Amino acid sequence: MIRLFFRLLIAVVLIVAVFFGGLLAYSTITDYQPSAESEEVVEIEGDVEKSIAPDTLRLLIWNVGYGGLGAEMDFFNDGGKGTRPSKELSEKYMVGIIHFIQSQQDSTDFFMLQEVDRNSKRSYEVDQVQEIQKVSKAYSSTFALNYDVKFVPVPFGFPYTPYGKTNGGIQTLSKYRPISAMRLQYPGGFDWPTKLYMLDRCALELEMELTSGRKLLVVNTHNTAYDASGEIKKIEMEYIKKRYEKAMTDGKRVILGGDWNQVPPGWDSKHFSAEMPEGYTPQALDNSMIPSGFAVHFDPLMATNRSNDKVYTEGSTYTTLIDYFMTSPNIEVLRVQGINESFSFSDHQPVRLTVVIH
Repeated sequence: MIRLFFRLLIAVVLIVAVFFGGLLAYSTITDYQPSAESEEVVEIEGDVEKSIAPDTLRLLIWNVGYGGLGAEMDFFNDGGKGTRPSKELSEKYMVGIIHFIQSQQDSTDFFMLQEVDRNSKRSYEVDQVQEIQKVSKAYSSTFALNYDVKFVPVPFGFPYTPYGKTNGGIQTLSKYRPISAMRLQYPGGFDWPTKLYMLDRCALELEMELTSGRKLLVVNTHNTAYDASGEIKKIEMEYIKKRYEKAMTDGKRVILGGDWNQVPPGWDSKHFSAEMPEGYTPQALDNSMIPSGFAVHFDPLMATNRSNDKVYTEGSTYTTLIDYFMTSPNIEVLRVQGINESFSFSDHQPVRLTVVIH
């Protein structure tokens, strides 16, 4: 009996070892590996003919959470248990996201969206990029891939419901046709094997021509999360600082916006909620990492992100502010406003910026 037990135990250990070894080998072979600081031309879709943007612009940023992180959801990687919403909830969230985008089109020149899926298990293989484009005919559309994993094996548990295939990224809609669109791969990243299952962080940069003849860069960013030491974000910010200080010296105006996964400089992480979830590491953007002469703009009255360790409950769920804009000199900010959607369709809230470019 003892021999049989040990034989069974050895067999189980071998099966597990083969499974994980094979999984790591498969993930390594199929890993999406853009080179650090690589620049990739992105296709500009849509029939928008206007190529000159006006000097007064309205921009809106929103991490839409792949239509999977609305108020009823928690998430396993943030201390919760959920892997993906039911199909009914997923459809509800996407309907809400699309309706919001439609409702804002009369007052928005650029939509800068993060976590938009194309073909992922977590969002039921819906091409969200195309669904958003369908209701945004007055806009050109660009997309930069940042999450392409053939099979994410976590979370482990019973029943086993892995995250599975992921394919998504960042999308920018513009009422004006860009001169160019580039996917900019950020340097830095997690070590192997963690990096096999994490996002390949990047920015989506549009170059626009203004009525003044000047050039404007509109940059959609989604910086690293789950970076407890903050070292990866620091490397990303050094890249951003270097690139856009040079753009400024070249006479270009620059607007960056998105999900920075760090609070603005000097911001108190407990401003909206006194109790932070266990394991949360608050990090603030270091002033020294901001390009020289640039300014950060956010709405101090509106939380933009909530904790996913449990479903959202107003007044008790932890909230913070990690979605905001950064602008170069010669850009006058008229207004920055967070939009309260009560985290109904995403774990982030939209933020609008209105500017005059001099």
